[in-house]
Amino acid sequence: MGYLLGLDIGTSAVKALLLKSSGQVVGSVNVEYPLYSPRPGWSEQNPEDMWQATVEAIRNVLVKFNVSGESIRGIGLSGQMHSSVFLDADYEVIRPAILWNDVRTSAQCRLIEEMVDPHILHSEVCNPVLEGFTLPKVLWLREHEPENYERLRWLVLPKDYVRFRLTGNVHMEVSDAAGMLMMNVRKQTWSEPVLKSVGVSGEILPPIIGSAEIAGTITSEVAELTGLKVGAPVVGGGADNACGAVGSGVVKAGRGLVSLGTSGVLLAHLEEPKLITSGTVHMFNSCVPGQFYMMGVMLSAGLSLNWFRQQFARSADSYEVLTERASEAPAGSRGLVFLPYLMGERTPHGDANARGAFVGISATHGEADLTRAVLEGVAFGLCDSVELLRSAGWKGTALRALGGGARSPLWKEIIASATGLVLEEINIDEGPALGAAILAGVGAGTYQSVSEASDAIIKVVREVEPNPEWYKTYVDLYQVYKGLYPALKDSFDQLVNFA
Repeated sequence: MGYLLGLDIGTSAVKALLLKSSGQVVGSVNVEYPLYSPRPGWSEQNPEDMWQATVEAIRNVLVKFNVSGESIRGIGLSGQMHSSVFLDADYEVIRPAILWNDVRTSAQCRLIEEMVDPHILHSEVCNPVLEGFTLPKVLWLREHEPENYERLRWLVLPKDYVRFRLTGNVHMEVSDAAGMLMMNVRKQTWSEPVLKSVGVSGEILPPIIGSAEIAGTITSEVAELTGLKVGAPVVGGGADNACGAVGSGVVKAGRGLVSLGTSGVLLAHLEEPKLITSGTVHMFNSCVPGQFYMMGVMLSAGLSLNWFRQQFARSADSYEVLTERASEAPAGSRGLVFLPYLMGERTPHGDANARGAFVGISATHGEADLTRAVLEGVAFGLCDSVELLRSAGWKGTALRALGGGARSPLWKEIIASATGLVLEEINIDEGPALGAAILAGVGAGTYQSVSEASDAIIKVVREVEPNPEWYKTYVDLYQVYKGLYPALKDSFDQLVNFA
């Protein structure tokens, strides 16, 4: 029996997942590592912690499921996007990695917008300039730690760093490279116009490889540390959302997914990139060669429900009890609307000052109405992304539902009814680690293509249809929702001064 190993280098832990070559998930283990915040708004990790956790996760998953390292046919990696690992000429880590959720680089973002022609920026990198991306972190290093910038020889992302430790080879995988603001997304080459405009040398950037392309093999040193066999192939892998798409079967035009975790992600697969300038959406390269995905992100999806439960509904023993109470309220929550901007918002507003709000509350509203309004507010936030994705040419009629929030039957029905899209439940919800294992199977020759492998393993098992009566209510209420942010924006900006 042969196996494939998927490694997801996340923000808080490494997940190691074993997949039988025949397509059945054996199981997984997680090994956590610390995150540091040395100053407000800073978010850092030690790349060595990522590596040691990876070694431990590999050893543990092999032992837990009694699998021999000799039977691992291929290894794939997924990882947190945008986070920067700085290496010197001897491949030593220069400083702690600056992570995707670090917001210290606002000044550098404005500098990029000043230095790079907007048309070049838009046509080359296909994404807005945001603090989380990698290029602003490089400029921050140059300005604030010039001695470290002088040592910089290689810039890599977390999964690419771990792959380097596994194989001894330095590469940058294409779907992750797309999120750095340094790559021409269409051509899949480093963007000379952007790099030249900001004065950054392309020599710090490794060669770009494909997601299922073999990047190297397990070294003898790593084999001794982990129990894997020497020479086992390691593929490029993919960014976490790109691997999540592979691991949920979103690998063909017209397919999409909605992921309800702390944040909310709405992702659609596209065969051709179509750039749009309205709204903060992302266009990245897919793990399917030559294809793309567009993604909208809301910052407080599951976080909104968690916040409400912790602050106002402590009597609820569980989320299941809380959402069951919400089902007692009618669609539209009797004229109550919730804005889910508890941490600012990414899509569509790109506004860190945006704040949450209940609008329309009266003495007649109770816990059921407020809870349902929270669920509906998140659904309307997802509708914003659906509108933008449709403007980019996505013609899908269904979304695959993933994440903890997707366990709620009521929330799924609300989202289906608000978006007008069928929500599909799939047979496996293992996230990016499964996608990484599938990519390993393609690179090792177990599967012919990413699409074929994903479709062979991932199946739709249930569909949640929009409720026709709710849909009628939500069409009108969504228009009210859309009008609230512009009406309150100036107030949000002023309220920040009182925080």
